Amino acid sequence: MNSKYIYEAPELLKDFLGYMQNIKGKSQKTVDEYYLDLRTFLRYIKILKKKVDQEVEFNKISIDDIDIDLIKTITLSDIYSFMDYSINERHNSAKTRSRKTSSIKSFFSYLTNKRCLLALNPAEELEVPKTKKSLPKFLNLEQSIELLNSVDGKYKERDYCILTLFLNCGLRLSELVGLNLNDINLTARVMTVTGKGNKQRIVYLNDSCLEALRSYISVRPNDTKDKKALFISRINKRMGVQAVQDVVYKYLKKIGLDGNGYSVHKLRHTAATLMYQHGSVDIRVLQEMLGHENLGTTEIYTHLSSEQLENAAAANPLAKIKRKEKK
Repeated sequence: MNSKYIYEAPELLKDFLGYMQNIKGKSQKTVDEYYLDLRTFLRYIKILKKKVDQEVEFNKISIDDIDIDLIKTITLSDIYSFMDYSINERHNSAKTRSRKTSSIKSFFSYLTNKRCLLALNPAEELEVPKTKKSLPKFLNLEQSIELLNSVDGKYKERDYCILTLFLNCGLRLSELVGLNLNDINLTARVMTVTGKGNKQRIVYLNDSCLEALRSYISVRPNDTKDKKALFISRINKRMGVQAVQDVVYKYLKKIGLDGNGYSVHKLRHTAATLMYQHGSVDIRVLQEMLGHENLGTTEIYTHLSSEQLENAAAANPLAKIKRKEKK
């Protein structure tokens, strides 16, 4: 595993993390979140089961010695006790508690169904806390055009291409940064994108993307430190996450959208929303294009503007029917 964390954990937890990454194809970031959530949970369990000195600081509690015998003593009540602790002591938001719940459920499901180490799964009936589904912030069509028209300067072809791919293809930041020259096939009008968990998908390039790519590639430096990379920084190497963010923020600021909650990821939201609202793209096609594993993740883009709702109400064939007075 290429984690920034050293997994100080019992073998059964390390095995679970390996399974989630290598078999289930979860990204390193997701696997790290599993580790941190379960480390916190197991530290709490050691306190609850009186397996640790009361004076030991919580963040210094070792979980290396946890074995399957201790795991077998964990009940659903113990897990709910941990969720109470997460609210009252750690002040976790509903979103964080929802993630921790999912981590715990996945861990116990693995121990029960994959490893057959537990006869009963104590987390099977564990309910995931409800979270408020806020609508994603996005640029409208006019703002998107204004953003593209604001591009200028020494690196205008590169910057315009970056914004065009974000707004047309709905790429994640990591996906754009990871693009190589050989991922682009201008003749076939396709681009190979490597998403979460190293899963690859084909994204079709429209006319705007083709023109932007051709324009940029024609001026892309050849004497670079990374011959494969598509987007090259001013110091002649692959552009990193921060460099791309700086480019996007520069032009958002230029059109007065800085400091309003807009970000690189909001351009992905913009692409998805514009395709759904203006292009009438089917939700399942959108799911495939964005590389979403679950349709539920994509469905947030099906929100409608108040104008669309008003028009829908007006379009009802009964909209102009009035009550007839009885004689």
